[in-house]
Amino acid sequence: MSALQGRVALVTGAAQGMGAAHARRLAAAGATVAVNDIRASEALDGLAREIGGLTAPGDVSDPEVCTRIAADVAAATGRLDILVANHAYMTMAPLLEHDEQDWWRVVDTNLGGTFHLVQAVLPHMRRQGQGRIVVITSEWGVTGWPGATAYAAAKSGLISLVKSLGRELAPERIIVNAVAPGVTDTPQLHVDAEAAGVALADMQARYAESIPLGRIGSPDEIAAAVELLADFGLEAVVGQVISCNGGSTRTRA
Repeated sequence: MSALQGRVALVTGAAQGMGAAHARRLAAAGATVAVNDIRASEALDGLAREIGGLTAPGDVSDPEVCTRIAADVAAATGRLDILVANHAYMTMAPLLEHDEQDWWRVVDTNLGGTFHLVQAVLPHMRRQGQGRIVVITSEWGVTGWPGATAYAAAKSGLISLVKSLGRELAPERIIVNAVAPGVTDTPQLHVDAEAAGVALADMQARYAESIPLGRIGSPDEIAAAVELLADFGLEAVVGQVISCNGGSTRTRA
C-alpha cells in the first residue's frame, strides 16, 4: 500500500510551480489531493484531473474563505489529513519605496493566510485524532534579503509559527513542520529578475554562483521533502525546518 493511501491533503498555491509539484508527489504516494489557488483556472482544473483530485479555489488571506475551503474538502472526501501551506505572494522594493498597502498584503497572504488555514483545518484533524501540517517558508526567512523585507519578515514569522505549533499540537498527534527552500526554479524567479532588471537566465545564473551545490533547486526536490513530512509513519520530527538550498545557509563563508 502506498504511504499516503486513504489520506486527504489540501495543497495551497498549487496552480503552478512548487505547489503543483507537491500535489503530484502526494497523489503519487496515494493521497487524494485538493488543489487550491487564489482563483479557479484551467491550470488548476487540469492538475486536479491529472492527479485524480479536486479543486478548492479561494483567497487564503480571507479567514472565511479558509473555513469554507476546509469544510468543502472534508465534506467532499469525508476527511482532511494533511495541509501543505504553499501559497505565496511576493513583491520586492527598497523599504522606503515599498507601498505600505502592498507590504502588508505580502505579510497577510504568506503569514496571515497560513494562520487562517491552520485554524480552519484543525477541527477536522482533531476529529480524526491526528494530522500533518507542512508549511513552506523560505531561506530568506532565515537569512533576510535586501528589497524583500515584507516577504522575509512573513517567512520568518512562519518559522516561529511552526516551532510554536509544533509544541502546541504534538500532544494531539498533529505534527507541524516546515520546508525552507532556497532559490528554486519556479515562476517566482520572474519577480526577482524583474526587480533586478535582468533576464531570467541571468538571474538563475547569479543565484547559482552563491550556492555550494552550483545550481538552484527544482520543485520536485522540495516536493520530496514535503512528502517526507506528510508521512504518518514519521512522528518524531516536530516543529523542525528542513532547509533545501544546496548548502547555501550551512557552508557559505
